[in-house]
Amino acid sequence: MKVLSSYEDGRLTLYFQGELDHHEAAAALRRIGRTMDDYMPRDCVIDMEGLTFMDSSGIALILKVSRLMSEIGGRAWVENAKNQPLKVIDASGIDRMIKISTAVKQ
Repeated sequence: MKVLSSYEDGRLTLYFQGELDHHEAAAALRRIGRTMDDYMPRDCVIDMEGLTFMDSSGIALILKVSRLMSEIGGRAWVENAKNQPLKVIDASGIDRMIKISTAVKQ
């Protein structure tokens, strides 16, 4: 799995690509934490357009990013969730805690 990032005007965007499972989640979270420390963003977008698979570790990662952003007075949300990752998100009910925007259906 890859996590790419961009930063502009206080907004950090994290682009997830590939498969996010328990093998990848811990390393991804460490990279994300370092990136957040570097930029101290006001907003953090978790862009899941390139994510093809996610298990419950992805839910934990989303919640951790949201908590980290809250601790620094910022906010986080998910964009472009689709297909299988969206099913996991929907089943978890985290949309009551964090904004989830879905990808446009094709």
